[in-house]
Amino acid sequence: MTSIAQEEIKLTNAQIAWRAAQDIVDGAYVNLGIGFPEMVARYQPPGREAIFHTENGILDFGEAPKPGEEDWDLINAGKKAVTLKPGASFFHHADSFAMVRGGHLDVAILGALQVAQNGDLANWRVGSKGVPAVGGAMDLVHGAKQVFVITEHVTKNGEPKLVEKCTFPLTGVACVTRIYTSHAVIDIVEGRFVLREKLTALSVEELQSMTGAPLHVEGSVAALIVPEV
Repeated sequence: MTSIAQEEIKLTNAQIAWRAAQDIVDGAYVNLGIGFPEMVARYQPPGREAIFHTENGILDFGEAPKPGEEDWDLINAGKKAVTLKPGASFFHHADSFAMVRGGHLDVAILGALQVAQNGDLANWRVGSKGVPAVGGAMDLVHGAKQVFVITEHVTKNGEPKLVEKCTFPLTGVACVTRIYTSHAVIDIVEGRFVLREKLTALSVEELQSMTGAPLHVEGSVAALIVPEV
């Protein structure tokens, strides 16, 4: 279990989204999962442009419209209003998934219930509880060239979300490449969690106590520094 002191030292969701946005290269084709991952679109670095794709059939949508200026014929997969950039295009739902399954997306950014050390992802159902809501995630995790996960490091009960083996139903097998958590940036390398960045207020040992599988260190671990956003 995570101590109260450790859990108080953490990034906000906006800061996690900001950190993930910094790793999207200029000109990348990117799909953002519904909910928390949608925040990533707000934090594109100046002079760098991502081309955002949504499963319901838009390529190159822009920022959310101002309140009262929404056009509800223009929505993303999460039913949130969007704007269009010059050159944006519309297409059939089937064509949208052909783009996904054909390997035309550079990055998919998704939330997670659990991520295993080998890159397995569970993000659609907690055991047999609730209504199944996998959406397009199963296609995205195997169609995109890279899969980034943004997530809290632990659950609300303090249990690790990064684990040796997922106990929830899987979305995809060995599909995650990088994880951005409220405490660290971690890569999946040859079936292991490799720590790349961490909050300076936490030691590696403290971070390990919050993680359900071994954290490996290769070389130096960079400081995880983000602005107030």
